[in-house]
Amino acid sequence: MDATHKKRAPLVAKKYIVPFILITTLFALWGFANDITNPMVAAFQTVMELSAAKASLIQFAFYGGYATMAVPAALFIRKYSYKNGILLGLGLYAVGAFLFIPAANYEEFGFFCASLYILTFGLAFLETTANPFILSLGDKSSATRRLNLAQAFNPLGSLCGMAVASFIVLPNLISDKRDAAGDIIFPTLDAAEKAAIRVHDLAVIRDPYVAIGLVVLLILVVIAVVKMPVTRINGAKAPASTTLKRLIANKEYREGVIAQVFYVAAQIMVWTFIIQYADNLGINKATAQNYNIVAMVLFLCFRFTGTMLMKYMKPARLLAVFAICAGVCTCGAIFIVGYAGLISLVAISAFMSIMFPSIYGIALERVNAEDTSLGAAFLVMAIVGGALMPPIQGSIIDCGTIAGMPAVNASFALPLICFIIIAIYGFRCISLEKSPR
Repeated sequence: MDATHKKRAPLVAKKYIVPFILITTLFALWGFANDITNPMVAAFQTVMELSAAKASLIQFAFYGGYATMAVPAALFIRKYSYKNGILLGLGLYAVGAFLFIPAANYEEFGFFCASLYILTFGLAFLETTANPFILSLGDKSSATRRLNLAQAFNPLGSLCGMAVASFIVLPNLISDKRDAAGDIIFPTLDAAEKAAIRVHDLAVIRDPYVAIGLVVLLILVVIAVVKMPVTRINGAKAPASTTLKRLIANKEYREGVIAQVFYVAAQIMVWTFIIQYADNLGINKATAQNYNIVAMVLFLCFRFTGTMLMKYMKPARLLAVFAICAGVCTCGAIFIVGYAGLISLVAISAFMSIMFPSIYGIALERVNAEDTSLGAAFLVMAIVGGALMPPIQGSIIDCGTIAGMPAVNASFALPLICFIIIAIYGFRCISLEKSPR
């Protein structure tokens, strides 16, 4: 009887449809923030005249905010509720976005980093809340598929962020104008000309963040007036120390956190440095960002495809297969110098598509219901991988050439290592699936 129920259980129960839709909009919101920010590394590098390593501190600040706030967010949610966590997260998101106004006025790179750091406090609250909430809105047997479906709307937000960067921000950056030879003119200008251009370009960077801040405030009001369901994860709460011991003892969960660190690092490196990879081929930033958009379209299409494939293939097995395919594409990006290498780099996104929600769902599958909110926090905290590794890759890119190949190509050895680790996790989880639950 139970087996029949599980087979026929809907992906999302009817009583949860409205909350599911509302919470799914949050996935698009943090997707927008993630993917309008990635190309800003290259934009700040030019307009603020920074090295690739220093400019990538944007990612350190952005993803460092997740690492700082994920556990406090989980403790807040355990004490109060999912809804309060969502509202606080949206409020912090808006504050960080609006701080771009004084940051642009003061023209301080550190101020922009601080603004993004606060903005991602809000994203940490949203991700710590939304992911386990989606898992709880229906039968446990379909939880990973349900999360993959909700996460499929994350790249829609990402595409919006990329489109804004591609068609509104990057083409209007005067600092990226080039001469007939394809070289950037900005470094050759005198101080007065640079100052005027910097005022203009920082305002161009600022405006989309202010606009999304207003959208976030509107969504905050909508969610504030809607009643959210109480699900099983809102039940009994064990002491945090007891929960932590159980989580550490759970091999599938413990290794899942490690795999998530490396996945997020790989994702951010692949998407952040597509522009630098294309730049090495003489392609300007606005055109290069179009390759990022193609990558995100692939990511979105394969996210839906992967969710469908999970009806026929276990998530751990699909994760392992996709990680191997991503590794093969990464080898192409490393060893093929030219447009074919760029196409290989773009193709990686197709196979990254199911990785975050699959690792997330697999890791939490055997976690006790009362431990889920804190367990989710460490999986969100794993996003710190996006803060740690991009600066290292930026430092490699600054070398110019390595062993006779462009350093930007060689730098993708870092994502390759990440995909190998994810594949190992997938194969280990296949064997764990056979053990008693």
